[in-house]
Amino acid sequence: MTQTAPETCVDSGVGARRPRVGAADKVRGRLRHVADRPHGGCAHVAVHRSTRPHARITSIDVSAAAAVPGVEAVVTGADLYKVLGDRMFTGPAFSDQPPLAVDRVRYVGEPVVAVLARDVATAREAAELVYVEYEDLEPIYDVADALAQRAFVHDALRPSVVFGDLRHLAGKTQTNIAYEYNLKLGDPERAAAGGTAVDLEFWAPPVHHVPIELPATIGWVEAGRLELYSTTQTPSYVRQAVADMLDLPLSHVRVRVAPLGGSFGSKMYDRLEPLVAALAWLHGREVRMVASREEAFLLTTRHGAGVISSMSADAEGNLTSAVADVRYDTGAYADIGPRITAKSGMVAAGPYKIPNVAIRSRCIYTNKPSAGPFRGFGVPQVTWSHESLIDELARARGEDPAAFRRRNLLREGDESYLGTVMHSADFVGCLDAVTEAIGWDTPLDRGSGRWRRGRGVAVGVKAVLTPTVANAVLQLNQDLSATLMISTVDMGQGSDTIMPQIVAEVLSMDAEQIRVVAVDTDVTPYDTITAGSRSTYHTGNAVRGVAERMRERLLDLAAKRAGGSRKDLKLTGGGVLNTATGEVYRLSEIIHEHFGARGATLTEEFNFTTSWQPYDKETGRSAKVTEHWFAAAAAVRLLVDRWTGRVRVEHLAVAGDVGRAINPTLVEQQLAGGAIMGLGHALFDELVFDQGQMLNGTLLDYQLPSVKDMPAMLTPIIVESPHATGPFGAKGVGETGVIPIAPAVANAVRDAVGVRITRLPLSPERVLQAMDEAGVEK
Repeated sequence: MTQTAPETCVDSGVGARRPRVGAADKVRGRLRHVADRPHGGCAHVAVHRSTRPHARITSIDVSAAAAVPGVEAVVTGADLYKVLGDRMFTGPAFSDQPPLAVDRVRYVGEPVVAVLARDVATAREAAELVYVEYEDLEPIYDVADALAQRAFVHDALRPSVVFGDLRHLAGKTQTNIAYEYNLKLGDPERAAAGGTAVDLEFWAPPVHHVPIELPATIGWVEAGRLELYSTTQTPSYVRQAVADMLDLPLSHVRVRVAPLGGSFGSKMYDRLEPLVAALAWLHGREVRMVASREEAFLLTTRHGAGVISSMSADAEGNLTSAVADVRYDTGAYADIGPRITAKSGMVAAGPYKIPNVAIRSRCIYTNKPSAGPFRGFGVPQVTWSHESLIDELARARGEDPAAFRRRNLLREGDESYLGTVMHSADFVGCLDAVTEAIGWDTPLDRGSGRWRRGRGVAVGVKAVLTPTVANAVLQLNQDLSATLMISTVDMGQGSDTIMPQIVAEVLSMDAEQIRVVAVDTDVTPYDTITAGSRSTYHTGNAVRGVAERMRERLLDLAAKRAGGSRKDLKLTGGGVLNTATGEVYRLSEIIHEHFGARGATLTEEFNFTTSWQPYDKETGRSAKVTEHWFAAAAAVRLLVDRWTGRVRVEHLAVAGDVGRAINPTLVEQQLAGGAIMGLGHALFDELVFDQGQMLNGTLLDYQLPSVKDMPAMLTPIIVESPHATGPFGAKGVGETGVIPIAPAVANAVRDAVGVRITRLPLSPERVLQAMDEAGVEK
């Protein structure tokens, strides 16, 4: 049967402002998360945590805990070590972190003993009754203590098998430096002589992710296989790590993920999964662990980072040199710190043309909770440094900060100081967009009385995570619905919305008819990670590739009906158009004829893998250090209350070069969300420690921006500089908005009241103190 006109197709492909999938269920509380899974008959887990920052465990008394009615088991790190040995030490960069402390504790709050009980209340009550005796060791509270090398967090470095480039560090002793990256180009010291130079020291404190959904993991044994249901961004990694720990084949471990209620990096790699997996496998019980809000603060943080930096320019205002000594506090365990150290350290001089650069970036152990990935992957901390520094350099030269940046920004085809040629990174376009949005070139009313007004701008650059692997499987049903199988985790960024749009664009389908399968390592194919804003580009390319294979398959099948030639065939909504005859062959009939059965499906798969050139060991440079770049800019107009130090943001504009916006609405939401998070980092977020003890690890004490702290006007701006190899030119956007916000705010405060603050956050007390020290009239 044929028809003479193609079926209509809803415009829901690339570029469409399609509503977010599952939005109504989220706001109405109908979306089921991991912790919502029914849990009748399982064992609940609570842990007893260390009270010392650094100490040797001399004895553990669990008798009182074991005697509590309802307690099923009490497990120590030594118990696990007897069975698992060194396999119990996990971690993506170094195999240095046990699920329960063995012999030593390395931060206040480290899990020491696990209690399995019939309910949460009983488990927590029993955990409190565990008694541990310690022999204190010299604690290392900060990077200065660590670099003094008087004591050591670990006896030796233990690189994992995940990153082969760290292998050479195995067995290194007498050090608190887990990893060091160095970049060298030209002679910065000589280049700085005779020009204008500024040097400052910056600090970005550790902060917490605070996703609404708390971390949760459920594990059980079924038919001789370990099943895990967990809040993780890295299901493929968790599967491999758990299989290695328990010495199981991959086929014996299954990891499933529900849509996450936020993460921002807090649910990656080794969180609750190793402990739950070990307990479930060794005890043969369904085991359930849901972190409390206070425990979530102890699971991971963003790296605190100190940067000592300098920058210089010649008489014409061209940048001549940049130097940065970056020190990341990775806490007691390395986590992904070595990768953050390199990937963010390499852009510590910013997105500028600089002929002489020296960057030293170090990942340093201390006796604090482990730091891991956080939206921006360490780049916001170095952007805080270089964008404050270049602003001060422009002012020292008497130049407009925006114009000074614009002259020195990298452009298409430029080779950066990293050795990589820039493509699809429109820094100038982003800068121009945000400055225009806030009226940078118009006269500014500076305010009067207690309030003073200022404007600030900042630019940021980040490399996408490279190399990585993405796979996609697509099943096309006879009724023209489709099932897409990928292992990208939707955690609010909208991947379950935009991936069907890519398929819809290729196959001329309605995206509403395409369902993304929930991540399940038994079903969905391998994916490196959902992080680093890599999914739109990497998974998007895999999805486009599988859709194009499906299109070719359909055209091949249609060609049989058309007499064997594909020359005049074109895929349209619901059918294949024969442009020579005007006939349209329905896809449902094509599939039915091919299989000779109703309800049959066509299946295709595709792999997309990126590559890079490792850094040169001597210079730290590479001709291809990343698959693509993210370009970002922010501009701020704000008021500073000279009496109280309070900052009130009037207008915040943020721009990101996304290559091509697959869904402009979601892109704008990502930019706005990142900007609001960045505003929190600029004005509020800070984890406070005293002798290793976290003082504000609750939402009663940890300050976040509220609705009343939002900018009076927030303008997200999409900049599109299509990437040659992106899916329809797209890159990503998840981290872009957060990167330049803190320095833009600080630069505006500098413009308003004349003080350069180099420590975040810009709390009212810190602003007042800086004004007092500078003698600013109030």
